[in-house]
Amino acid sequence: MSSFNFFQHWYPLLPVEDIDPQKLTTATLLGTSLVIWKPSSSSTYQVFLDLCPHRLAPLSEGRIDESGNLMCSYHGWQFNIKGDCTRIPQADNPDLIAKQSQNFCATVFPSRQENDLLWVWMDADTPEIAAKTDLPLSPKIDASKGYVWSSMVRDLEYDWQTLVENVADPSHVPFAHHGIQGNRDRAMAIPLNIVRSTMDMIEAEVDKPFQTKITFEPPCHLEYDIVLPGGDKQIGLVTYCLPVAPGKSRIVAQFPRNFAQKLHSLIPRWWDHIQNRNAVLDGDMVLLHQQENFLQNNNWKTAYKMPTSADRLVIEFRNWFDRYCDSTLPWNEKSVNSASTTETSREVLLDRYHQHTQHCSSCRKTLKTIQLMQWLLLAYFVVVVSTVAVLPDSLRVSWGLYLLIFALLGLGIAAVLRFWLMPKFYFVDYVHSER
Repeated sequence: MSSFNFFQHWYPLLPVEDIDPQKLTTATLLGTSLVIWKPSSSSTYQVFLDLCPHRLAPLSEGRIDESGNLMCSYHGWQFNIKGDCTRIPQADNPDLIAKQSQNFCATVFPSRQENDLLWVWMDADTPEIAAKTDLPLSPKIDASKGYVWSSMVRDLEYDWQTLVENVADPSHVPFAHHGIQGNRDRAMAIPLNIVRSTMDMIEAEVDKPFQTKITFEPPCHLEYDIVLPGGDKQIGLVTYCLPVAPGKSRIVAQFPRNFAQKLHSLIPRWWDHIQNRNAVLDGDMVLLHQQENFLQNNNWKTAYKMPTSADRLVIEFRNWFDRYCDSTLPWNEKSVNSASTTETSREVLLDRYHQHTQHCSSCRKTLKTIQLMQWLLLAYFVVVVSTVAVLPDSLRVSWGLYLLIFALLGLGIAAVLRFWLMPKFYFVDYVHSER
């Protein structure tokens, strides 16, 4: 029986809009550390192994030099867009690089930019196969068809297989996401049918509450195609489930729809993230982390009790993982040894800042703006109060009250920013029993 090759596939690392072209960005995939950078001579980003061939220092600690190449900060070795070493400052023989250039190259992974995402092919030795392999793109990420969408990335404190299993399970939504995406009082049986299952594709269909097609294109693309009553309006959930390391995964998601285009343009991306998208992922986090700990030393076939048709896609995915992957992912030894199976605090599990905010350009910039506004409002309050205190009595009587009212209003706004809005970028506890 054929086995599934996780390395010869395309994975989206990040939405392109979240990458700073002036800085080096890190990512981890299949236990491999990567560095993302943009040469001055290229319109697209490059993805290198985060390892200098000289003394194995992380290239992500380097910089993009004046010539537009990637420079290692340890000894100053420089690499061009192809990974070729263009300069070794310590070389006393001018012909050294030219004669042995193949020994000094950085490892370059094939990469592409499509559908607003940066994609990487995780087998650096097969660029010719990568060039012939289609990206797992969603047809709904297409403005010409009337669709609008937003994108999001978040790192998760549970394994890739747990993430895929969770996204493939529509019946948990009314309960785990009550009040956000679902309503437990409206939960119903979900007759789910598997219509296709091969090594390269699993397809399922659901007739209610909405006509839905669910597609899993291994190893990462899992998409919901939902037709609303009437048939004209469609929404999608396009997810890419990335295997980062044992017990760690990343979700890159896109949320397309073909209606309410003006509303989409009015709602800031960061607001949607803190109020909806992060809240949904928070609702799963503690449940799945605990579930994964329980399942580690047990076989899912005996540990799970799944008697309903709503569980069929989960069963099909688990059978696929057993059949084609021997229930294991190809982690490198370092990743396996660093895996943690201990309990993790809620503050770590629901750490929005390190899991999302620092990766998201919209949330990152908004947080900086909020912090600046908070200090400006506090400074405004101090200046106004000090000014009123030294005003002549005649001016203090006529203007002092109004100035103090505006100062207190500014102080109140600063308090709202500090104690209500800012925490949503860092940590929001999700207590199911209180919803």
